[in-house]
Amino acid sequence: MFQIISAIVLRRLVLAIPTLLLLSLVVFFVLRILPADPLAMLLPASATPADAAALRQQLGFDKPIPQQFAIWLWAALNGNLGLSINFRQPVAHLMMAALPATLELTLTGLVLALVISIPGGVLAFVLYRRRRETAADLAVALMQSIPSFLWSLLLIVAFGVLWPVLPFSGRVDPDVTLPGLTGFALIDLLLTGQFRGWLGALSHLVLPALALALGFAPLVIRVLRSSLIEAASEPHVEVARLRGLSEGRILWRHILKNAALPTITLIGVQFGFLFGGALLVEMIFGYPGIGNLMVQAVKANDLPLIQGIALIFCVLMLSITIVVDVLYAVLNPRMRNL
Repeated sequence: MFQIISAIVLRRLVLAIPTLLLLSLVVFFVLRILPADPLAMLLPASATPADAAALRQQLGFDKPIPQQFAIWLWAALNGNLGLSINFRQPVAHLMMAALPATLELTLTGLVLALVISIPGGVLAFVLYRRRRETAADLAVALMQSIPSFLWSLLLIVAFGVLWPVLPFSGRVDPDVTLPGLTGFALIDLLLTGQFRGWLGALSHLVLPALALALGFAPLVIRVLRSSLIEAASEPHVEVARLRGLSEGRILWRHILKNAALPTITLIGVQFGFLFGGALLVEMIFGYPGIGNLMVQAVKANDLPLIQGIALIFCVLMLSITIVVDVLYAVLNPRMRNL
C-alpha cells in the first residue's frame, strides 16, 4: 500500500512541474500584453515621461517579455516571487499573510458542506421511490440554484440584520489582536488561551463558511445519492441481506463505503470551485483573505501580486489532487491488491 501511495505522489509531483511552468508562462504573458499600465498607481500626476521610463527600468518592465519571464522564473525558483507594485512588499509575504484566512474559511466551509451533504445524501437515498422523494428533489434543486454569493446576502439579511445574532464583517472582534503564530485565527487564539477571542473568531467564520457550504452541498448530495443507488444494486449487498443483516447496518457498512469513492473524487475536483467561491464570499463579508488581496491587486494592476496569487492557486489545486488520489487509493480495495 505504501508503494502505491508513493507512486501516486511521485507521479503527481512529476506532472506538477510542467503544469506550474505552463501556467506561470501563460499568466505572465497575458498580464504583460493587457492594455493596462501597472506603473500608473506609482507615478504622481506631475510625473514626466523621463520619470516613467526610470521607474519602468527600475522595475524591469523595459526588458523584453521573454527576458522578464526568465528573470521572474529564476527568482521564483529561489523563493522570491517579486515585489508588489501596490504594497511595496514582497509578494510571498503578502500571500502568506492572507492565505491562512482563506484556507481556514474554505476548510470550514468544506466541513460544514460534508455535515450537510452526507446526511442529506443518505436521506435522499432512503426516500428513493417513496412519496416524499419529489419534495426532497425539489429542495436539493432549490439549494443548487442559489450560488454562494447569493447565500451570503441571504444569510447577512437573515442573521445579521433581521435577527442580528452573528457578525458579518471582518475576521475577529475589534478588540482582539491575532497572535500571528500560524496565521489560522482559530488555532492561534486557542494556543494563546484567548477563549473569548476564539469564540468571536468562530462567530465571524460561521456565516461565510455556511454560505460556501450551502452552495457546495447540493452537488455532493446528488452525487452521493446516485452512488448509493448504484452501490445498493451490487451483488454483495444482496448477499448481506440474505445473511439477515439489518438495512441500517448494510447502508452504513457496505453501501456507503462503496458510494464514498466517487463522492470523494467529486469533492476533490470541485474543491477548486469552492476555493474560487471563497474569494467572492470574502469580498461580501469583508474577510481579509486572498480574495480581498486579489481585488486590490487587480484594481492597482499589480502584476507581480496577480502572478503570485495565480501560482499559489495552482499549487493548492495540485496539492488537493494528490490528497484525493491518495484517499482513493486507501479506500479502494482493488488498488490495495495491485
